[in-house]
Order: sequence, then structure tokens, then C-alpha cells
Amino acid sequence: MSAVTTSRRPLGPRAGGPRSGATRSGAVREPLVSRTSAMLVMAVFTVYFLLPLWWLLVASSKSTGDILTTNPLWFADMRLLSNIGDLFAYRDGIFLRWLGNSLLYAGLGGAVATLLAAMAGYALAKYRFPGRELVFDVVLGGVLVPATALALPLFLIFSQVQLTNTFWAVFLPSLVSPFGVYLARIFAASSVPDELLEASRLDGAGEIRTFFTVSLRLMSPALVTMFLFQFVAIWNNFFLPLIMLRSEELFPVVFGLYGWNNQLNQIPELRGLVLIGALLSVIPLIVIFLLLQRFWRNGLGTGALK
Repeated sequence: MSAVTTSRRPLGPRAGGPRSGATRSGAVREPLVSRTSAMLVMAVFTVYFLLPLWWLLVASSKSTGDILTTNPLWFADMRLLSNIGDLFAYRDGIFLRWLGNSLLYAGLGGAVATLLAAMAGYALAKYRFPGRELVFDVVLGGVLVPATALALPLFLIFSQVQLTNTFWAVFLPSLVSPFGVYLARIFAASSVPDELLEASRLDGAGEIRTFFTVSLRLMSPALVTMFLFQFVAIWNNFFLPLIMLRSEELFPVVFGLYGWNNQLNQIPELRGLVLIGALLSVIPLIVIFLLLQRFWRNGLGTGALK
């Protein structure tokens, strides 16, 4: 009886105390070190990414002479509003035309490309038909092909149908997004339950109605991601307008600023206009990211609850 009692006796402070204290001490110190290291790495990368934007803001607030003669990372004579006015007034506001073209190319093209990619990815995920995997493999192959490799074939095709130097020469190629199709298929397969689709069909809803009223809502985080990727890709697209467009009225803002930058040797005063134009061309990208980031948070929260 005494042997049983002795074997069940709890450990004393000498046996268990130091070990548990060391564990608690290690558990406190280790997250502190890792958290500090993570914050330091993030701070370094934040400075790395924001420093060019800060320089651009500072340079955009200076006159043409001050850009090259004053501290590049601090303000001199504040002329930001004056420079913006000069930019909008230059050549009857051609910059505003370029900005509107970019918004049209990227906004409308990104929206239509997202819808088409969502429909294609949803079909590949939820419908079984002969050759489905072959089609998906072709889509994956399209992801690996760089856009610059397709620019010349696209130019030859559009020149045959007399569509070069038109709005459609930049807009139509922007509607194809192999990465969007890939992302839509992966997300639709995991986030759209087959049982929910069957219930919708039993209620009398057709396939199109089911897709637009049920599936699209469940795929909204992926749709936002696809739209942002496509919007940024179209906005920053340079090589396609370079070979397709000749009329200055059709230029996107990135290609228009490139043309001005090539004229700096002949027209030095364009330097300030290029800098302020580059600053203003970044603002739509920042705004759209800030507006759409809440959809990511909602989608992640919904996925966590599920």
C-alpha cells in the first residue's frame, strides 16, 4: 500500500520546478526574438519599396532646375500644384487623354478578362467533358509563355484584319488571362460545393443563373485577385502599345510618358512633366488596391469560418 502511495506522489519543486520555469522562459524569449527579426526585415523592405516613391514625390514638387541641384530626398521650393497644372495644360491636356485611355484599357479589359477567366475556370472545375484535362494543360502552357513573345504574332494577326493603331489592338489581347483561368479553376473546385449546385438545380435554376447568383459570390476573393493582377498587367503593358499604336491620342499613360522621356535631350523642360506624370500614374494603382483589399480580408475570414 505504501509502495502504491509512493509511486503516485506528485513531483516536488526540486524535480519539476526548474524544468517548467526554463520552458516558460524559453517560450517568452523565442517569440520576442523572432518578432523583432520579422519587424526588422519588414522595416527594411518597407523602406526599400517606399524610397523610390518618396523620391518621386519630392522630385515632382520641384522646378526643373531644382531637380538636379537640390537634395534629391527632401523638398525645396514646393511647386507640386503648379507642376500638376502645367502637366494638365501641356499640349491641350494630352496627359489626361492618356490617363483616360489607361483607365479604359485596364478597367474595362480587366473586368471582362476576369469574367471570362472565371467562366472558363468554373467550367473546367465543375463540368466533366472529354478533353478537359488537355484544355487545362494548354491553359497552364499559356501561363508559361511571356507576353512579349506573343506581341509580334499579335501584330501580324491584327495587321491582316486592319486593326492596328486602333483601340481594339490593345483591348482585345487584354481579355485573355491564362493565369486567371488557372486561379479560377483551383478556387472554384475548393470553394463551390457540388451539393450547393445540385440544390440550385433542383430549385429550377439554370446553369447560367446558378453561376451568376451562387458561384460568383463564393468565388469573389479569387475574382478580386484576378482583376487586380490583370488591371496591373494592362496598366503597365508597354510592348504591345509600342508595336500596335501610332496615334498619340490612343497611347496609354505609361507609353505616353516613355515618349516624353525620349525627348528630354531636345525639350529639357519635359523632365518635370515626366516625373509628375509618373507620380499621378501610380495613384490609380494605389487607390484600387486600397479599395479592394477588404474583399481579401472578407474572403479569408469566410474561409477560416468554414
